[in-house]
Amino acid sequence: MDHPIITAEEFKTGQILLFDKPLNWTSFQLVNKVRWMIRKSCDIKKIKVGHAGTLDPLATGLLIICTGKFTKRIPELQGQIKEYTGTFCLGSTTASYDLETEIDETFPIDHITEENIAETTKSFIGDIEQLPPVFSALKKDGKRLYEYARKGEEVEIKPRTISIEAFETDASDFPDINFRVVCSKGTYIRSLAHDFGKKLNSGAHLSSLRRTKIGDFSIENSLGLDDFEKQLPRPVSGA
Repeated sequence: MDHPIITAEEFKTGQILLFDKPLNWTSFQLVNKVRWMIRKSCDIKKIKVGHAGTLDPLATGLLIICTGKFTKRIPELQGQIKEYTGTFCLGSTTASYDLETEIDETFPIDHITEENIAETTKSFIGDIEQLPPVFSALKKDGKRLYEYARKGEEVEIKPRTISIEAFETDASDFPDINFRVVCSKGTYIRSLAHDFGKKLNSGAHLSSLRRTKIGDFSIENSLGLDDFEKQLPRPVSGA
């Protein structure tokens, strides 16, 4: 695969870069790494770099990073429809709705049938009300929700209307449910996992997540940091 060199001037004018965010990295860490690589390789002191939509550390997949004047396009890119794949684990919940926190409760799953799962899947398609997880970066009274959650403080969270355009589940690995979902901005897949378990009169948490599309941008066209380094004017050590 060819890696055309991107010059300092092109980075400043503006680039849309597609990255496959590694597991356990924050979106902020990846942005910082890319900014450092550009500055070091192009020998420039300042360059605007930002991402168009956070991915949790435990998620992998498509992260759009904009540079230079294209950082002004971030709000437009954030508003686009997104596609995710991943796995819900039925029969247990966590406070964070994913694997960031320990399992806090277990539930029966013997009553759940393939028909139940199919009906429940259909019930989430369309415009729905969703409560964001308390372990999230949303702000309330100037503080992130996860700051309240980590201190064990109660906080009132209001539901938000989100849209699920497509939702497919596969129960062949039961009690793990593999899924693909196409959804609007503001959708929390962790909350979808939690609500999915509740609707089955059980519990569930998100055990893996990968973002595969944002609008017309696809994970198939994304880069790792090693590939990105090949597009820089000169290599940088420690990338």
